[in-house]
Amino acid sequence: MSLTTPNVALTDGYFAGKNLEQLAQALRSRRTSAVELTEHALAGIAAFNPSLNAFAHIAAEQARRSAAEADTLLAAGKDLGILHGVPVGIKDNIMTAGMPTTMGSAHFRDFVPEQDADCVAALKKAGAIILGKTTTHEFAYGPTGDCALQGATRNPWDKSKMTGGSSCGSAAAVAAGIVPVALGTDTGGSVRIPAALTGTVGFKPSYGAISTEGVFPLSRSLDHVGIIAGSPADVAAVYATLVPDDASSPAADVAGLRLHWVPPAAFGPQDPLVVAMAEAWLRAACGRRLPAAVEIAPWASEMQLVLGQIQKSEAYEVHAERVAEWPERFQPEVLQRLIASREVRGWEYVRALARREALSRRFARVFECCDVLLMPTVPVCAPALHARTLFLGGRVCGVRDALLSLTSIWNLLGLPAITIPCGWLNGLPVGCQLIAAKGRDRLLIDAARQLLAAAR
Repeated sequence: MSLTTPNVALTDGYFAGKNLEQLAQALRSRRTSAVELTEHALAGIAAFNPSLNAFAHIAAEQARRSAAEADTLLAAGKDLGILHGVPVGIKDNIMTAGMPTTMGSAHFRDFVPEQDADCVAALKKAGAIILGKTTTHEFAYGPTGDCALQGATRNPWDKSKMTGGSSCGSAAAVAAGIVPVALGTDTGGSVRIPAALTGTVGFKPSYGAISTEGVFPLSRSLDHVGIIAGSPADVAAVYATLVPDDASSPAADVAGLRLHWVPPAAFGPQDPLVVAMAEAWLRAACGRRLPAAVEIAPWASEMQLVLGQIQKSEAYEVHAERVAEWPERFQPEVLQRLIASREVRGWEYVRALARREALSRRFARVFECCDVLLMPTVPVCAPALHARTLFLGGRVCGVRDALLSLTSIWNLLGLPAITIPCGWLNGLPVGCQLIAAKGRDRLLIDAARQLLAAAR
């Protein structure tokens, strides 16, 4: 068990260890160019994508044209911001004009949208270079990242392990240093799970903070666009680009924040070494004392039940006709989940929506005496590719349930949540998750930045 990076070579692309501020300075001092950065990213794809499967589509010529235009603008004194000239990846369920967007499914094998999603349009307006589409678990309906038309995405730290999903390609691309940042989506943990399993930073904002217009839906009232990057500072820069009018109050110093630990045992089986790692890291970051516990265990099973009813009902609504008319086009596992999803009755869905409102009111009271909640992001390290069961706590449990157990409830409540790396077990990353009240997104990102700095 180690708080430091293991002595194991990571698939090491050009952008590994480089932050957006460094890239921006190099671009503006003309020590590099957008064209050069794009070529570095394309070289990373050529070198690493065959083994990782992080990208489902590489838009090489479009990226080169955009990079040349970005350099021309900078040379003319037109600076569009910190992302100007920086290559980024876009998850394959986010519409990107002129690029195949398959949702990881044979249903959309040849689909090329004509318009950009709002988040992609915002990145283009900021001068970012769209490198291509990152692999997604089919229709973003799975947390393992090894079930898609394009096949499994592999973990850069150990290619026999899964990345987690559904934003598997975005996490692998950032972890491998192919790109410095990438967009994903998060309906039950789909940004935070792969970020935690690959040692990157993954941020799910408050519900509705980043527009989901142009994102293929999984569950409309739970879907979030999220950001995967190498640091909280880079997440903050991308978030400011996508949500420039967020007027959240700035964070106080960590010493002044009211931090509370959420004991994870009530949410399902866990690897005690993962929990111990998160606790040890927090003690190091908080002056050798674990933050006081806040007890939300009595609500855990209710939150998981309510989320399941809402997600299943909304997911089946999106796919009902496809399930009825072209079931053979689905990955078998995703089809099985969708068929199971149609069992939720209308009255159960309506009741679940009302229960969610009641739970949200309860949590609003929790945040009257707390600024940030802390807990492990995922209760296990990255499982083996295609594994569907684990032995935890003396019993067999499902991989999918374990991966989602600590992340999905925050989608139910629409609260901002971020995962940051907090150590290593047997050469694999462990993540710590921070959660704040709705609308306190900037405070949360800054708290993550300060905790990481304090733990070093």
